[in-house]
Amino acid sequence: MSYTIDRIIAGQDFEAVEARLRKALSEKGFGVLTEIDVAATMHKKLGRDMAPYRILGACNPALAWDAIGHEPKVGAMLPCNVILRAVEGGVEVSAIDPVASMQAIDNPALTEVAGRVRGLLGEVVGAL
Repeated sequence: MSYTIDRIIAGQDFEAVEARLRKALSEKGFGVLTEIDVAATMHKKLGRDMAPYRILGACNPALAWDAIGHEPKVGAMLPCNVILRAVEGGVEVSAIDPVASMQAIDNPALTEVAGRVRGLLGEVVGAL
């Protein structure tokens, strides 16, 4: 089982794909709680350059509420990260597969919530 839901957007500008991703997340009830510009951080901390790479920490509050209600410590695994990275020919978008990432938690109610989140994130990635 893959741990991410992936798509390469060919021939598109990085910033344009990011804007479309944010819009698609919003349309499915997700907000972006955290943003990490990995390329900028690596340059600042290590003096090394890399292709654009960003991590967006996305959260659907209603589903997070459900997940925490079923498993209070699941917050250690939130929010759902979605990465954008420049690759040859375009931008790769990879969203965490919450079902795969929560396999270690033996809680069927949480697995059901994770399945709903997986479906929404799949729709987000597919909409790009």
